[in-house]
Amino acid sequence: MPQRLGVNVDHVATLRQARRTTYPDPVTAAAIAELAGAAQITIHLREDRRHIQERDLRVLRQTVQTLLNLEMAATPEMVKMAYEHKPDMVTLVPERREEVTTEGGLDVNAQKDTIQKIVKNLKDGDIITSLFIDPDVDQVKASHKVSADRIELHTGRYCEARTEKDRQREFNRIVDASKTAGKLGLGCAAGHGLHYENVRAIAKLPEIDELNIGHAIVARAVMVGFDRAVREMVEILRNP
Repeated sequence: MPQRLGVNVDHVATLRQARRTTYPDPVTAAAIAELAGAAQITIHLREDRRHIQERDLRVLRQTVQTLLNLEMAATPEMVKMAYEHKPDMVTLVPERREEVTTEGGLDVNAQKDTIQKIVKNLKDGDIITSLFIDPDVDQVKASHKVSADRIELHTGRYCEARTEKDRQREFNRIVDASKTAGKLGLGCAAGHGLHYENVRAIAKLPEIDELNIGHAIVARAVMVGFDRAVREMVEILRNP
């Protein structure tokens, strides 16, 4: 089975917020993505609301026909937001206001009690809970201990590696982490920095069932249109 493609529409909202207009609308982009073969829509509602807004979450919850994955910080405010809008899945991510994009994974070991409590709250609300972590076997095991349903492996270091040796080392970390997740019964996704070339190796890993890709698809869409950009990525996942 090909991996499920989660299209992250955050950067459609980034374009909109650059001019504080009503377009382009991430809701429209999500609908096009679904028609083009996306099996999931992913959004990150940040504390500073730099791209996705509460309105987007509300309308997407009403319109997404596949799965809606809400990335959010592990805070009481965001748990309340999740309870109000009931996405199909929540992915807990680390968040700093000054970062351009998410710089790394959650340190589950260091925040075990807090994360365990939030995971329980979300699961009590019938929301599938995933943790965005670095591809580290210890973090995978910690995610299992706090009763997460799934993990998402941060692929940033793999994508940014400058040499083949570094790339292979980071790829091996992803392989080891995904295999550990499989043995523990955790669903396993991957994302961050993936594009139309470097995704191919990740798309061949059997333990990974979901890829969340946003920036590369939105950037490609500027050149060829959103429908084609999504269809091209779907085809790569089918035939990596």
